[in-house]
Amino acid sequence: MNHASSRSTPTTPQRKNASMCQHQPACPSAHSADREAAHPVANHPEQGWSLLCNGVLLFEDTGELLPDGRIIAPHRPLAAQAA
Repeated sequence: MNHASSRSTPTTPQRKNASMCQHQPACPSAHSADREAAHPVANHPEQGWSLLCNGVLLFEDTGELLPDGRIIAPHRPLAAQAA
């Protein structure tokens, strides 16, 4: 018996909408260019990260981890880097 094919759900569930947003109007999705505008649902500045209601992990260095596992490199403005 092949156990992998008998599973009813994949080991990493893929939801059509991974958003936790309950706001009206809804916050930007994790794939929108303005995804960082979503409301935080967990904020841990002592650890350097926040979880947004669209499922994005936003890091203190401006890097991001999207719900689908993609990584967005830190993108601080050039003026802030020069200071």
